[in-house]
Amino acid sequence: MSRKESKDMKHSGLFRRTPPVAVETGRLADFAYLDPGAVYLDSACQSLRPQPVLDALTEYYTAYNACGGRVKYAWGTRVDREVQDTRKAVLDLLGLSGRGHAVSFTLNTTFGLNLLLQQLPRDRFAQVVTSHIEHNSVFLPTMTAATRLGLPRLVLDRAPDGALVYQPAQLERSVVVVNVASNIDGRLLTNLTDLVRDTHARGGIVILDAAQAIAHERALLAKTEADALCFSAHKMYGASLGVVVASHELLGSLDLTFVGGGMVADVREDSYDLLTNDPGALLEPGLQAWGEIIALGRAIEWLGQVRPGSRPAAEHVEGLSQRLFEGLSDIPGLTLFNTEASPVISLYAPKQDSHRLAVFLSQSQIMVRSGYFCAHHYLKDQLGLPPLLRFSLGLHSTTADIDQATQALARLMKGLS
Repeated sequence: MSRKESKDMKHSGLFRRTPPVAVETGRLADFAYLDPGAVYLDSACQSLRPQPVLDALTEYYTAYNACGGRVKYAWGTRVDREVQDTRKAVLDLLGLSGRGHAVSFTLNTTFGLNLLLQQLPRDRFAQVVTSHIEHNSVFLPTMTAATRLGLPRLVLDRAPDGALVYQPAQLERSVVVVNVASNIDGRLLTNLTDLVRDTHARGGIVILDAAQAIAHERALLAKTEADALCFSAHKMYGASLGVVVASHELLGSLDLTFVGGGMVADVREDSYDLLTNDPGALLEPGLQAWGEIIALGRAIEWLGQVRPGSRPAAEHVEGLSQRLFEGLSDIPGLTLFNTEASPVISLYAPKQDSHRLAVFLSQSQIMVRSGYFCAHHYLKDQLGLPPLLRFSLGLHSTTADIDQATQALARLMKGLS
């Protein structure tokens, strides 16, 4: 095949990679660009991108780099088609229908949560409810939303299994905003179904931070009846992008103050008409990150194909989580924050600074997160803990990665003792 023929196939959309292939203990072929000695264990911040996602981004920017929703030429038509395909793919991933829900694209989870909370209607709700174990993307916007709406804010506990601890009467006409999976230790919102049912029964709404759940715990989110959920594509193998999935009812109730082109059907000197045929556009003022949206579609497609070794993706991460948990538990001088295995495991060494440990580990090409992980209130203010060290897994992770990381940390702790 000539170079021109190959280029023509790629630009026509016919050039597609085959499904990823890997051996049982090796790295997926779609992460072959990684240095063999590099151990990336910070997927809770952002996952690595498989080659098909990188290819999709490159193809957009080099083959049909047009604006969506605005042009009639072929490049733009393709962008529109790909973006709509991604919206549908997101709904399909969650088991939801476009008849009741819409998908909007934004900067990240934090921005999506703010878009919803800062445009809620006044005089409908009685209070804002969240929990202590929230990321700042939830904890801070619930503060400002409560202030804007002139409402009290109730901060509840989470049980060891992640369930929100509440009495149904506490949910009366409440805006409930909580995470589905903790970015500290991966604990899950195990009473999600009950929480949504009880909140709706009392005239409230539930908005979910699904940033940590979308990569590994999608089964918990499937067919959720929550009013909205927000997540970040860059935590599920896509490019940097935020996603809001919201009910048509919630979108229609918003007091929109953040407006712009792309949201309107017509504009006059002192008024405008919002689009009525595309509810998702109500949260999408201005030009969007078209390449990143298209890349998310490829990431979802890739997730449906990937089988590390001979195991489904969920089983692969579950097995590595157990291996990592056991390996870290065996190292003297460490205090694990987790009580059980999870794709996200945090710990600290009472006699050592976590930031220092992270620097030492990086010298062995082992990349982990240190600090409070944007959960300052829970870890520092409420529990009084020092900065932690966090290990988080992805589909690029291997048993060799786990062993290399735990052995390096064991040697480090022994040398520092």
